[in-house]
Amino acid sequence: MAFITISGYPCSGKTQRVEQLRAHLESRLQDPSYEGPPLKVVVVSDDSLNLSRSVYNDGRAEKPARGALFTAVQRQMGQDTILIVDSMNYIKGFRYQMYCAAREHKLRVCTVFVVATHEQCKEWNASRDDSRAYAPETLENLLMRYEEPSSMVRWDSPLFTVPWTDADVPIDDIWKAVTEGNVKPPNAGTQAVPKAPTDALRTLEHTTTTMVAAIMAEQTASGGLGGPVTLVLSAMSKPRVSLPPRNITLSELQRLKRQFVTVHKKAITLGTTEKGAVDWSEESIADKFAVYIEGNLKP
Repeated sequence: MAFITISGYPCSGKTQRVEQLRAHLESRLQDPSYEGPPLKVVVVSDDSLNLSRSVYNDGRAEKPARGALFTAVQRQMGQDTILIVDSMNYIKGFRYQMYCAAREHKLRVCTVFVVATHEQCKEWNASRDDSRAYAPETLENLLMRYEEPSSMVRWDSPLFTVPWTDADVPIDDIWKAVTEGNVKPPNAGTQAVPKAPTDALRTLEHTTTTMVAAIMAEQTASGGLGGPVTLVLSAMSKPRVSLPPRNITLSELQRLKRQFVTVHKKAITLGTTEKGAVDWSEESIADKFAVYIEGNLKP
């Protein structure tokens, strides 16, 4: 349904804003005047995943922690969920990665930027207990590395900025974004590439080889008269192909077979960007090869 990215400096009050946002959203979903689909509000955060603040002390530890967060986010995405990710999300590349995942799931998206000054973040960090506080040098490093969201880029838009002086989040605008905002369809850059079955290469090679042999046998039996013929490859696969009224040489068919196999082998090994699932069954390959032969054999 919707995906809300929370972003802000460490110790800037993000979790407090998330609790305000969650309360408002749940209240509106339970209101008798709400007529939309039944939805739940889910929050994924460093704390919910038991990620210690110490992971940000070292880049080698931070990377797998960020990976765990992304995996948890993907697992919770769904049409029945308003998902809020409560973390710094200070790297614009990571926000873009989550945006792409949201587009794959056809979710509405928005970003909430929680703003506080460096001095306030340091003061609030110092007031925390040891288990939830950042090391002073880590906090300073994160403040310097933070990549601020921008309404000018699509993965941060629509962007709602909540300064420390505001008592509450702009729930009316956020509610409109998550319930009425545009759902951007997946594109070639965000779609998962369909994978071919493990036996697709073997089926491709076997089917085309069998068809070449069947065409040569049919030509011998008919004396090279040509015309439409039905090739019986198996009980399920009986492709029809129109042959020219002349003797077709084995070298011609072998050349066409190599070209056909080369093109389709790339689609199998590298993936395909065709819409929907691609059929790599014997019947489908045979029909495609028949069309290819008809279009490339000289009269």
